[in-house]
Amino acid sequence: MLMIFSIAINYLGGLVIDYVSEKKSKKAKIFTLVFVLINVLILGYYKYANFFIESINQIGLTQFSTINEILLPIGISFFTFQGMSYLIDVYYQKVPAQKNLVSLALYISMFPQLIAGPIVRYIDVSKQIESERTFRADQFREGLFRFITGLFKKVIIANQMGFIANEVFSNSFNEVGTISLWIGIITYSFQIYFDFSGYSDMAIGLGKMFGFDFLENFNYPYISQSIQEFWRRWHISLSTWFRDYLYIPLGGNRHGNFRTYYNLIIVFFITGLWHGASWNFIVWGLFHGFFLIIERVGFGSVLNKLPKILRHIYTLLVVLIGWVFFRIETLTDAMLFLKGMFGYSIKGNELIYQYFNPYFIFVLILAIVFSTPITRVFSNLATRVMAKSYQKMLAYPIMLILFLLCLLELAESNYNPFIYFRF
Repeated sequence: MLMIFSIAINYLGGLVIDYVSEKKSKKAKIFTLVFVLINVLILGYYKYANFFIESINQIGLTQFSTINEILLPIGISFFTFQGMSYLIDVYYQKVPAQKNLVSLALYISMFPQLIAGPIVRYIDVSKQIESERTFRADQFREGLFRFITGLFKKVIIANQMGFIANEVFSNSFNEVGTISLWIGIITYSFQIYFDFSGYSDMAIGLGKMFGFDFLENFNYPYISQSIQEFWRRWHISLSTWFRDYLYIPLGGNRHGNFRTYYNLIIVFFITGLWHGASWNFIVWGLFHGFFLIIERVGFGSVLNKLPKILRHIYTLLVVLIGWVFFRIETLTDAMLFLKGMFGYSIKGNELIYQYFNPYFIFVLILAIVFSTPITRVFSNLATRVMAKSYQKMLAYPIMLILFLLCLLELAESNYNPFIYFRF
């Protein structure tokens, strides 16, 4: 029902905004703000109402009761952001309002990426919805291969990395050794990347099978050599959404350094809050925003003079520390985890040693390899030296084997977490 309401209100909003914009009325901005605010209120109630109540209660000035009956609809952050981008693009007359309710409903409720992204903008798929979508055998095959690749990332790599990470994070951090803590956060960093990018690959693949071309959402973020580069490669649909619909409207970098830094703080505060109703997510967002600011202030020029390996180590270290706040639910536990990471302790390292088996090591190597463009290099090399017919002959059995491996893993393992319930 909530999605039906979201579709209806955005359909009506698009028509109203388009009509008053054509009339050059000053009311266009007011109507846009009203309908965008409705989307924000929907998201705010279901996702953040209890968080705000609990935060007010912690101040101690007064006490409010939390709202027990709120159930967080899966994917609400994605479809509300898509609705807002549609309304804003109509206001700026980048696209005309969609007159066909079914077509707009198709856009907002598009199932391949509804619950896990990427955030698809109406302007990117409007023509495909209307008339230019095609169904070709080669496109379907490409989509199928992309889907299987994403499934492999999720089931084989992300789940195995997540299982090890969960073993670490489910213990008292006072009783976990330094090596185990580092293994825990490293495996979690692989879990969240291959989970996110795997679902994005599956969404892009399903889209291709149905004739849609969705934009890429990840571009090997762990090879980045700065936090600025990391955010150009990580969750691209979200970072560009905030850039185009929040950072630039706030003024971007057009009004001096102080205003630029202020805008970055606002953007990354909301980026953190978007990921979940918790102060840890906010700290994670501000943590990244802080490093973006110091790279702009001058550290970026210092960074560029360093060897690539040092720039890479710096970026990975910042990202790993950030993931601690992202994964752990309380700030106290996050600080305890970081204290254990950087204050060496051998007590509790046996926790992780029991998982150092050949399969874990093999999957860890896969995670490292698939985090880099090495596979793309080999694919491009094969394209240059091998005829297309031979490429297809190799591709089909490889994809079939990967698909069967995923099915076997799903049948044998009962660990298959869905980490998007908070989004």
